Amino acid sequence: MTGLLPWRLGRCGNSCSCGQRGCPGPGKARGAVTAEFAVALPAVLLLLALLLAGAAAGATQLRLEEAALAGARALARGESPAAAEAIVSRLAGASATAAIAAEGEWVNVTVADKVAGTLGSAVPWTLTARASTRIETAGARGSAIPGPPTHDQIPAGPPWQRNRSSGTVA
Repeated sequence: MTGLLPWRLGRCGNSCSCGQRGCPGPGKARGAVTAEFAVALPAVLLLLALLLAGAAAGATQLRLEEAALAGARALARGESPAAAEAIVSRLAGASATAAIAAEGEWVNVTVADKVAGTLGSAVPWTLTARASTRIETAGARGSAIPGPPTHDQIPAGPPWQRNRSSGTVA
């Protein structure tokens, strides 16, 4: 008698197979599990679809962020905007759009795309990523900022043996 649920017991105190009046008898609860499963299945499938759409949105957002960072790095190195857009489209996909804006010595790359997948196309979900960086090259900035020193400009010898005023080796 332990382990049985109280609503499954008949008047006799046993499982409902005694045949007494008020006991449902054997086999009267057939199909109850199937009906409960049929009711719960759409909710479980909806939850699974939402989880998959969330995973697709997360993957799309990461892809957009990587593309925006790569495009901003390319522009900071002095590459052309067309080359940066090619890098962005290669990393983010052909459906992504890129916008490049320069503000002084800063460059901004904004990448946008819709979420892929069945639920992503049904819901108008547009994700955006933006990356900003300073332009590093002198030619791209338009000023005469010196680049890294060449071998001719670096004094020979270890730093502790160099003359501090002229940079020559003592």
